Amino acid sequence: MRSSSASCWSSSSGSSQWKVAAAISSSPRLTIVPLCRTMFCKLSPVYHRMNFSTIDADTLDERKFVVALARGLDLLRAFRPGETMLGNRDFAERTGLPKATVNRLAYTLTVLGYLRYDDALGKYALDAGVLSLGYALLAGSDTLALARPHMQALAREIGAAVSLGCRDGLDMIYLETIRSETALTLGLASGSRLSMLTSSMGRAYLAVQPPDARAALFAELRKTVGKGRAGAALVDAARRAADAFAADGCCYSFGDWHGDVNAAAVPFREPREGRWLILSCSGPASSMGEDVFRNRIGPKLKVLARRLGEPG
Repeated sequence: MRSSSASCWSSSSGSSQWKVAAAISSSPRLTIVPLCRTMFCKLSPVYHRMNFSTIDADTLDERKFVVALARGLDLLRAFRPGETMLGNRDFAERTGLPKATVNRLAYTLTVLGYLRYDDALGKYALDAGVLSLGYALLAGSDTLALARPHMQALAREIGAAVSLGCRDGLDMIYLETIRSETALTLGLASGSRLSMLTSSMGRAYLAVQPPDARAALFAELRKTVGKGRAGAALVDAARRAADAFAADGCCYSFGDWHGDVNAAAVPFREPREGRWLILSCSGPASSMGEDVFRNRIGPKLKVLARRLGEPG
């Protein structure tokens, strides 16, 4: 299933008026989140609330799991793109928590500097505590620091956007994205979320998961797209792309995430922390066809992945 082919590309030189808003309206699994709202714990959900269905029940130690902390983070996740203020009613509706609980959690987060209360409006905004933790996360990543100059060089060479991301729940999130200075590129930034089902980045992550973990993820992803044929088609396409990884070493998305976007992605494991990160490249389908990604861009991503860590 492909979303609308309305263009989502903008020129870094400013000559084009096409904006990523077209992609947002036609791709319901995409969220573009301002940096200050996404750096810590990737705060904004993609049209669904974070819930326990995304937690691996087999590895969860309930004795160590602090429900009150999880609820507090759920309040921070309630903020959506373009929203600067939320009230207790908004929090309650989006988290399903009682208003009395919301009131206590919001007060605590305000005291700790993660929320700011506006007396005149009677609502809350995210505060600097969120941003400071986010920058600490990025600054502490040796892999990101190592990858950035190589990503810049690759973006210049191929004239497209090169990104590095990781999993967040049932989505993928950009840790960094480097845009070509001349070519039309996606207007995505650090903190932008992508569908695990339709993005090349998400499919690459699925491809390197153990069979049981992959099956569990597909089961949860299936719930997010409904019971109709369209949802089943999305899941089947992602499954085929992940299965094809074994032969090609790269995952692709040709118009699946957005009709005017082609992309390729390669996973690698961080040497120090051992988590899976995903390198991806995206470009306009009108000028960067399937052959370009399979024969030129895919091999370059695999070379870079081997330089940064243990490839999938």
